[in-house]
Amino acid sequence: MDVFAWICAVALAATFLVVGVMKLVVPREKLISMRSFGWAADWSSRDIRGIGLAETLGAIGVIVPWATGIAPVLTPIAAVGLTLIQVGAFRTHWQRGEKREAWGNVSLLSLAVVVAVIRFIQL
Repeated sequence: MDVFAWICAVALAATFLVVGVMKLVVPREKLISMRSFGWAADWSSRDIRGIGLAETLGAIGVIVPWATGIAPVLTPIAAVGLTLIQVGAFRTHWQRGEKREAWGNVSLLSLAVVVAVIRFIQL
């Protein structure tokens, strides 16, 4: 079970680290022009950076506390946070009629739930 949890956590962290950092460093106008980031037109630069920061911290949180043994309870909490971000992302994409992107959020949401549940059980 632990190997499966690590595989899920690493996949989750890698994905959120990439998209989170992208939201932190890529200008809003450039994000809007990218196919999967049309939603950025509805959000301010500050909001987008806030989401990016939350995603980046969540990516770190699903790996570092568990790996170091320092406050490991933060790992499932970070996974719950990433789950909530994906609920919001799904809702945004669904309301904008972006069904394909919305279902991509369901996969990440599912992965985050798996990590949260396994790590809470392992505490």
